[in-house]
Amino acid sequence: MTDQPPALSGPDLTVGVPVADIPDGGTLVGHAAGEPVLLSRFGREVFAIGAVCTHYGGPLGEGLVVGDTVRCPWHHACFSLRTGEALAAPALRAVDKWTVERRGDRVTVSTKATAVRRKLPVGRALPRSVVILGAGGAGGAAAEMLRREGYAGEVTLIDAEPDGPVDRPNLSKDYLAGTAPEEWIPLFSDSWFAEQKVTRRLGSRVRALDAPARELRFESGKPLSFERLLIATGAMPARLPIPGADLPHVRTLRSLADSRALAAAAARARRTVVIGAGFIGLEVSASLRARGVEVDVVAPEARPLQIQLGSALGGFVRQVHEEHGVRFHLGVGVQGITPAGVQLSDGSLLPADLVLFGVGVRPATELAQAAGLTVDRGILVNEFLETSAAGIYAAGDVARWPDARRGEPIRIEHWAVAERMGQVAARNILGAGERFTAVPFFWSQHYDATIALVGDSTACDKVVVRGDPLARDCLVAYYRRGKVAAVATIFRDRESLEAEAAFERNDDAALEALIAASR
Repeated sequence: MTDQPPALSGPDLTVGVPVADIPDGGTLVGHAAGEPVLLSRFGREVFAIGAVCTHYGGPLGEGLVVGDTVRCPWHHACFSLRTGEALAAPALRAVDKWTVERRGDRVTVSTKATAVRRKLPVGRALPRSVVILGAGGAGGAAAEMLRREGYAGEVTLIDAEPDGPVDRPNLSKDYLAGTAPEEWIPLFSDSWFAEQKVTRRLGSRVRALDAPARELRFESGKPLSFERLLIATGAMPARLPIPGADLPHVRTLRSLADSRALAAAAARARRTVVIGAGFIGLEVSASLRARGVEVDVVAPEARPLQIQLGSALGGFVRQVHEEHGVRFHLGVGVQGITPAGVQLSDGSLLPADLVLFGVGVRPATELAQAAGLTVDRGILVNEFLETSAAGIYAAGDVARWPDARRGEPIRIEHWAVAERMGQVAARNILGAGERFTAVPFFWSQHYDATIALVGDSTACDKVVVRGDPLARDCLVAYYRRGKVAAVATIFRDRESLEAEAAFERNDDAALEALIAASR
């Protein structure tokens, strides 16, 4: 997501390098034809792929090699070192694969290799049509994966919103701050949908799901039949049930339209009250401060992000925001909203000409519940992401899946998780029989500090801090019942990747060793 050409470093790979310069099981970054290239070696095999992540341009040479894959240090996208394929979101596009030539003890990189289209196994029974209900991260990633896998049947993507799929994390970050142009926001271009023959029905509101009849009924127009369905309706922002919650200057943030409207309102506003000190509320606060708007944050907790990240990082986040002029009103509730401001439970009034609710979301389960699917704080799915109705799958914020490490179903409201669920659901719709085992990953931006979290930090009973959050250099480990449940880092990208890999292997000893070695 940058218009700047990538910087070149390392050797000119068209001239060549000694094989011994490439670590066995490691990588070497150089360049070819004016582009950064990553070399990797496994014994006598040498591969070359593009060295820049296709998500936000992260440097893959600073990432972590796991097996024959490399993980991006910024947002944990995963690429095949053999083919360049984007194996796991948030990257949805492959990096280039380059042709490697070996002569004696030297290797050179010549031209880009021709991509090989994937073909589905012969004889596998495939659905004639797949409908995806929800054009968010899970829905968009599922549509892309269906076509990447070689599926040639009908694919229809439906959403009540007029835009999508879009890069939703950016809506509260750089796009809202005014530093990211709108052309960065769509996940796929209009031409991609045309080329891939994916039908979009945006602005279409589904009234009912008839699971036995395999049919969706709309508020207007003819019903739509499907053979396989993916429900990826996500979650809707909550509003407190207080007087004034629906006044015109009170907003929530979920869609591109919401972010556009919030930016337009911020251009006229002098003072904003953000109700809620979670990730969305604080990211919006930072973006509005970048626009010069005064911001007050109100929350009942003692610290920002108290529930999500605990006291150590919560205190750090508060200090960072206060350094940028945000005022906090913590340990208080909200009684009501008037055209002039927000009335707090302690009797005080905060003036505001713009108010944002950032008090969490609720999974959009109404259609599924009315259709008789099993719903319990989300749509319950099995390890293959299939719901209680055969042939109907669910993914993203709306779904609760069985987590082996937690030992119970969990629902995670993280962007990368939603996209990865969409990818696995798509492959399972095509008969792959793949269990969803991805480790939750999340990143949150606060001015010059980015917090990365792997694992599930909820309901933890012990926290260990390594390093200094105020120095923007730390690792925080969260324990549940004696085992590491999550690891948060600030500017320790390598340790974050190593923690993710250890969680994937279910390697508690490696997690403990990582924490012990961290200082």
